[in-house]
Amino acid sequence: MKYKINSLLSITLSAVIFLTACSSTKSQDANSQTNTTTKGFPFILPKEKPNRPLSRAMERNYDNYLAPRPEDNELYSQFKYTELKGFDYNDHDGTITRRDPSKVIFENGKYYVWYTYRNTPTPPKGAANSSETIPSSDWDLCEIWYATSEDGFTWKEQGVAVPRPPKPNVGWRSVSTTDILKWKGKYYLYYQGFMEASGKRGDDCPVTLSYADSPDGPWTATNKIIIPNGAKGEWDQYSIHDPYPLVYKDKIYLYYKSDFDGDPRLIRMQGLTVADNPLGPFEKNPLNPVITSGHETTMFPFKTGIAALVIKDGNEHNTIQYAEDGVNFDIASLVDLMPIAAGPFVPDAYTNTKDGRGITWGISHFTNATTWDKNHSILVRFDCDLSLDLNDPEMKKHHVYHKAAEHYKHGLSNKQKERIKSENKKLLKAKK
Repeated sequence: MKYKINSLLSITLSAVIFLTACSSTKSQDANSQTNTTTKGFPFILPKEKPNRPLSRAMERNYDNYLAPRPEDNELYSQFKYTELKGFDYNDHDGTITRRDPSKVIFENGKYYVWYTYRNTPTPPKGAANSSETIPSSDWDLCEIWYATSEDGFTWKEQGVAVPRPPKPNVGWRSVSTTDILKWKGKYYLYYQGFMEASGKRGDDCPVTLSYADSPDGPWTATNKIIIPNGAKGEWDQYSIHDPYPLVYKDKIYLYYKSDFDGDPRLIRMQGLTVADNPLGPFEKNPLNPVITSGHETTMFPFKTGIAALVIKDGNEHNTIQYAEDGVNFDIASLVDLMPIAAGPFVPDAYTNTKDGRGITWGISHFTNATTWDKNHSILVRFDCDLSLDLNDPEMKKHHVYHKAAEHYKHGLSNKQKERIKSENKKLLKAKK
């Protein structure tokens, strides 16, 4: 019996020694592998910038964006679109347009939005064929209208807010592309005022203003230029477009867009002008342009600074940017399918906040509603997650997938096909 017990103890001891040796070997192998892999960049992407030599690309990933992964970046989002109910477009024949919506505000238990409205006998016919009743462009012969909604999806059109004033007042030809400011209990609509048909020289106009005690009006037009064009030879000498006011640092920060170089080589950038009073005077920032790209202006308070949707045009189009001081903007994220002429719902646009919370939805427009011979625009709703108070993983996906048919719509032009055909002929001839 003692012999059997001793034998069992001997066998057990041998097994323990064997397993311990194996475990030690595996541990050494694991340590060896760990030591080897830690010489390279870590497998788990660090949330903070690691203290190690980094490539320029990896330096950018930590220095240029709010987070190293898009889904952790509060200024990264996809954009979702929904057709709005309540607007009639005359069977989309091009005679009615709604475009360039303002920011959405919430007053009197409902949402308000203002926009460019055109109702003309014909679609736009170009500057050469325009008249007192025939528009040159989609934003010619327009008025400022407004609509209200209880849910942001179904809207009730309320009619004209700002009509075209009689000639020769600012905007007698067309008033368009408005945005709203609430300041000390009063409401102010800034908008472009055209004194000639768009396209006669370019798309030239200054900014004017109407004000009211209620978002429902009545609106009183100043009939004055509020944001003047720049001096001759300056970047904004011809156009002050897309006025976009926010209350920031106890002042009115009004961003705007202008055009370099002239038609047809337009390059659009954005400037900033600041005032203590809605009626001005406005002082343009000496660093203008403060954003080097973007077809329209769309900003909102974010944390201690200002964020901007930089849509179309320029080297930095399709980006969301951020300026901690409201002036010096840096790229915060790269995005797809941005809303065109976005007018977001910005609850803290006028609160002088030092803790901007961001945005989740708004109104934008589509300009290619039908064919260009029936050129007009339609208002749509966009949704996103650019908010510190929302976490929507669906909005943080990295890709927008299109079916093949959508890509084929963006195919070669006839001129490009002819060029390729000619190049192929030359190659075949050279071989012979």
